[in-house]
Amino acid sequence: MEEGKKVYISIGSNLGDKLKYLQDAVFLIRELVGPVLKTSNIYQSPSWGFKAEDFLNACVLAETRLSPNKVLENLLSIEKKLGRERTLESGYESRKIDLDLLYFGHEILDEGHLVVPHPKLQHRRFVLLPLADIAPQFYHPILKKDTRNLLQECKDKSVMEKSRATLFKSNSALFASLNFIAIEGNIGAGKTTLARKIAEDFDGKLVLERFADNPFLPKFYEDQSRYAFPLEMSFLADRYQQFTDDTTQFDLFKQFMVSDYDIYKSLIFAQVTLQKDEFKLYRKLFNLMYKEVRKPHIYVYLYQSTERLLQNIKQRGRGYEQSIEEGYLNRINKGYFDFFKSFPEQNTLIIDVGELDFVARKDDYNTILDSIRNYALKLSF
Repeated sequence: MEEGKKVYISIGSNLGDKLKYLQDAVFLIRELVGPVLKTSNIYQSPSWGFKAEDFLNACVLAETRLSPNKVLENLLSIEKKLGRERTLESGYESRKIDLDLLYFGHEILDEGHLVVPHPKLQHRRFVLLPLADIAPQFYHPILKKDTRNLLQECKDKSVMEKSRATLFKSNSALFASLNFIAIEGNIGAGKTTLARKIAEDFDGKLVLERFADNPFLPKFYEDQSRYAFPLEMSFLADRYQQFTDDTTQFDLFKQFMVSDYDIYKSLIFAQVTLQKDEFKLYRKLFNLMYKEVRKPHIYVYLYQSTERLLQNIKQRGRGYEQSIEEGYLNRINKGYFDFFKSFPEQNTLIIDVGELDFVARKDDYNTILDSIRNYALKLSF
């Protein structure tokens, strides 16, 4: 096949994490069928032909260079990969995922196991309504009517509710929708590495904390009580200025922003390092500044055990960090978790990366991306 064919696919689920199954199916269609060009709205609809939990339904437009039979084979493979077990029993049943090939271009095929256009699409409102979102004027090659007309004439009057959730064509589209994501974590957790990878892979503007030239940092690790206050004040001033500059400058060529820090970390570290009176003064200044800064849509916290953090710190070999003590890292970890409890309205995702190597192992990296994706989906639902 020299030219790609436009294929329309119906997707549905009424078991388990239904929204996740729909999104996983879209990504797998992109991988095994071809680029996904459009996704419809998601609709909640009653089970059709049997009594069971409501379905979530949508439609997808993809472009493929595969044959119709290969497309069908790959759709069945996607169903199996997502945990659907087809039975030989006749009739309808609940399922984690259901994929139906509706149209393959304008071709008409009847090969027993493969019939296109789908012979029942004109009778199913849960198919026609999402199909009308992405192909309102597509003509049925046999019935000679477009989707809007088929929907008007459909005798199925099931009540369907449009969901607020969105299906994304790709990870790039998902991150673009987030607008701004902050990757946080303790010293040595890998936040900068992950932020850099996400920015590079999905066309994001990278906002990195610049602190290597802070003259108080090496002195602080040698004598914390003496240099804690000037260190935290200088960090606050630098972070505020940098964060404000970087997050207010719009980049026309980038889809979203990803940072390896959030300015709130200043308060977390200050609470750990400063004396009570010093922290009281510090907090007054911080509160004034924090009102003015941009807040991330999702705050991702990379959790690692203190033992693993010390290993990472040793491996990266920054001389001034080698004297960091286990107790200090424990207090920082506690400070972050106290912060999360204090701000339940913040969209915080905690990912345990203790057993993950997202630099060397692609599967581990994809595990983190999946966690962010699934969290973003739940926020939109």
